[in-house]
Formats: sequence, structure tokens, C-alpha cells
Amino acid sequence: MKRFDEPSQYDGKCYSIVISGHFQVNDSYVTIREQGMKDWLIAYTLSGEGYFNTPEGMKTCTSGDIVILKPDTPHRYGTSKGETWNFVWAHFADPFIADRLLPVEALYVEAIQSVSVQKRIYRAFRRIISDSRERSQFWHDLCLNSLREILMLLAQQRELQLDPRVEEALHYLSLHMRSNIKIDTLAKAIGLSSSRLSHLFREQTGHSIIDTLNQMRIHQAALLLEHTNRSASEVAYDVGFHNYNHFINQFRTWMGTTPSDYKKTLLQL
Repeated sequence: MKRFDEPSQYDGKCYSIVISGHFQVNDSYVTIREQGMKDWLIAYTLSGEGYFNTPEGMKTCTSGDIVILKPDTPHRYGTSKGETWNFVWAHFADPFIADRLLPVEALYVEAIQSVSVQKRIYRAFRRIISDSRERSQFWHDLCLNSLREILMLLAQQRELQLDPRVEEALHYLSLHMRSNIKIDTLAKAIGLSSSRLSHLFREQTGHSIIDTLNQMRIHQAALLLEHTNRSASEVAYDVGFHNYNHFINQFRTWMGTTPSDYKKTLLQL
């Protein structure tokens, strides 16, 4: 198997495997492929600035930007003048990835503004790099799983088009679902006032922050009732409700029935 650790080593051919790396290069770095490549290129900028030039024009990429370059697209890319470009990248063949996850544009650039999503994408790239180097028994499948995660996060961002601050709030709620979450604490973590966050959240999602939190809790409770032997009162505590009557009311609101009736219906299936 070929291995490519330096910017100059990849020859643009398609090897039907994931090839990846992490480069930090000055403005002397440039790659020119007049005929394009036979596989896809995905790159994620950590800091600095790079550029991609195709027949459709030139686009720059800075911290938090994802770039996806389509096969057979003539291109030139490198580090912008006066910059040091710090980025992770991977080449992959499209037969391994569902078409719905791939952009139709020859050159696709997406800014990832949510800090939690940025971290998740970077961790996925790090897994791709380490798995492709270690070459364990299932290294290729592991790389593809991480690559799909990145592409699904991009597809989700394109579909939902949420304000990154709302994305961060949803992520915070999911991490602290069992806690007694206060709007003031959440707003401070996001960097907004309580009133501004509450207004923005409802505008973007159609629900209040508390309603969304309760919905998360109830959906998790329904899964626990379906797939475990835990009682309704135990499940209520597991998902963050400390008042059982409140749990029953919220369960009825979001599921249209009580926890006990929900469990009975499952047993009859």
C-alpha cells in the first residue's frame, strides 16, 4: 500500500482507499493538477488561509472551513500569500460514500461556525489519520465511518441551517440533559443574554428552550421504556425528572399517552 506523508507525494490517482494527512505549510506550498484527480478531496482548515482555484473561480478557506473538491476538476491550490496554512485532508473514492452526502458543485466550501461541530469534525479527521496509519484489520472501514460522520454533519448543517449559537445550545442541552439546567447558565455558556437566546432559539426551532429540553428527555425516556426493564419512575429519574407527576404530564404532552400505557402497548406488539 502506498503511503503519503508529505504534500508532494500524492500523485492524484485513485487507489480506492482513504489517504489522509495533516499539513502545516507556508506560502511556497502549491499543488497544480490540470486534469484534476480521480477521487474526491476533502480538507478542513484549522488555522491560517489557503486557496482553491478551479475553472469556476477561486475560493479561499480559513479556520473552520471545509472544502470538498470533485473528481476530474482541474485545480490549483495552496497557501495564501503571507500565510501559514494548517489543515487536515483526505482523499477518497465515491463508491464508498452515498451520493446524497456529496455536493454537486465541483468546488464546495462550507464554513463551520458551531464550535462543538468544529471539534467533532477535527476529531473525526484525527481518527481517519491515525486509523489509516495504524492499518489494523478494519482500518479502511473505520476511516470511512469517520469520513461519513463528517459528511453527514455537513449535510445536516445544509438541511437545518440553524444559527451556530442555537446549535451550541442544543449541544449543551444534550450534554446536560439530566441536570437542572438554568437559562441564565446556558445563555452565559453561549455568550448571549437570556432574553436574546430564548428569542433566537424559539425563532429557529419553533419551541422554547425548556420545551426542547423536555422533549429530549421524553424521547430518551421512551427509548428506555422500550428497550430496558426499568420502571417508569426509574426512567423518569434517569432522564432528569425529579418529580414523577411532572414526568407523566410531559410524557403525555410529547408522546400522547402515559408511560404505563406506552409500556403496555409495546408489550402487545
